[in-house]
Amino acid sequence: MQPREFITPAQIVVGSGALEQLGDQCRKRGWRKALIVSDKIMQSLGLVTRVEQLLAASDIGSAVYAGVNTEPVVEFVQEGLQIFKDAACDFVVSVGGGSPIDAAKAIAVMATNPGSIEQYKGIGKITTPGVPLVAIPTTAGTGSEATLYTVITDQKTDVKMLIGSPYLMPTVAIVDPLLTFSSPPGVTAATGVDALVHAIEAYVSVKRQPMTDIFCLSAIELISQNIRQAWSNGNNIEAREKMMLGAMQAGIAFSNSSVALVHGMSRPIGANFHIAHGVSNAALLAVVTQFSLIGDPVRYAEVARAMGEPIEGLSLMKAADRSVKAIRRLVKDIKIPSLKQLGVERERLMELAPAMADAAIDSGSPNNNPRKPTRQEIIELYALAYEEDD
Repeated sequence: MQPREFITPAQIVVGSGALEQLGDQCRKRGWRKALIVSDKIMQSLGLVTRVEQLLAASDIGSAVYAGVNTEPVVEFVQEGLQIFKDAACDFVVSVGGGSPIDAAKAIAVMATNPGSIEQYKGIGKITTPGVPLVAIPTTAGTGSEATLYTVITDQKTDVKMLIGSPYLMPTVAIVDPLLTFSSPPGVTAATGVDALVHAIEAYVSVKRQPMTDIFCLSAIELISQNIRQAWSNGNNIEAREKMMLGAMQAGIAFSNSSVALVHGMSRPIGANFHIAHGVSNAALLAVVTQFSLIGDPVRYAEVARAMGEPIEGLSLMKAADRSVKAIRRLVKDIKIPSLKQLGVERERLMELAPAMADAAIDSGSPNNNPRKPTRQEIIELYALAYEEDD
């Protein structure tokens, strides 16, 4: 086995009530003033104020940028960075779903790197460590609190820019399942499937490594066997705790072994049709898994097993195919809408499919898939995904 890096946040605080440790975690590191990056929903729920209070109780000042009200765009990074500089902050705290955390990552690195965030599209282009970052997720989904990636949309080109660097890894992740109680069923479903996709793709990725395998299988089991309960009863603390842990494990896993074809195809759907990332992932997961099975049936059979499918006594391909059945049943049970149900027109989808296939290939993610698709196969997979609810 060749040497591989395995990168995580410097410190992870996980469990119910973990948020209460925020002030202590920051004070012991000598940080003085935070830029709190969030959105209007977290602000209206009082969580931003609670973060301010916890910091103040440890004699730490703060300024607030709560403008991340969609998936993050370049403009949010610029606005947040200006407040960071004007308020003379020295670290960043992000609180919310994947969007505030992704925006905060970009703000933290742009505080120390020249130019604009668009210059750093791709992997390994950030040259200087950013300011310290504390990530506090409020959804069990993106795992962004434990990844070295951020996705920022360039509105001029409608391209979701994947940016990757060890310098994007948060310094501290505070993972408190109590913060997910306000997450409505639709968000719980979409973000949960996003986390499941992270775990599955990291497990079958050609860049996988033994350390990530451990996190992947645990995350697949935790998410697939608890998401229905968290979706149907948001106050189920045990289900919420397991979803939060699974999402973080999935984030750690894909951050170290990468995602694959689903993510490569999903980003262009989100950029062109403004569909939530978890929903576009859900639309693609079953058809892409069906396409990919033959590339590594042993791994997909283990995915099925982790999802609770009985595979003993089955042939290898039939066992692997159980993963597709489990995915379709899960997406149906938690009522994630299909592309058709969301109002996407088939003609428009197929008109854009060649350009979306090019964008998927350019992202590099399809190359990590156990079965490498051609451009035409990606176009055909978009068509199959549209027919998923027929």
